[in-house]
Amino acid sequence: MARVLVIDDEPDVRWMLRLSLEQAGHEVLVADDGLRGVAMAQRQRPDAIVLDLMMPVLDGYGVLEALGRDDRTRDVPVLVLTARALPEDETQATEAGARRFLTKPIEPAVLNAALAGLLAGSR
Repeated sequence: MARVLVIDDEPDVRWMLRLSLEQAGHEVLVADDGLRGVAMAQRQRPDAIVLDLMMPVLDGYGVLEALGRDDRTRDVPVLVLTARALPEDETQATEAGARRFLTKPIEPAVLNAALAGLLAGSR
């Protein structure tokens, strides 16, 4: 299917996302902070990224900015998955380059459907 990079600082969330995405047939890469996530995206060239907003070192907004400045990652579709559920959070994330915005907690079927739509839209 697709190579998906998960960038989230919570070990339990990374585990759940990895399990769900692998069961859907995706190759899953993980990073535990935004800085590592940007570096991994530049090296690995994922087909899509699932990104948390609230992280140490470099938050999700910083990740979106860094990805958008780099020719290698500018076109990688990003699905933001966050506990921040205010309308202004979604607006800020989409203005920074996120193509989808979902809130935690999330059912695996909802995540996989959103990711499938994101991937279909980027091809």
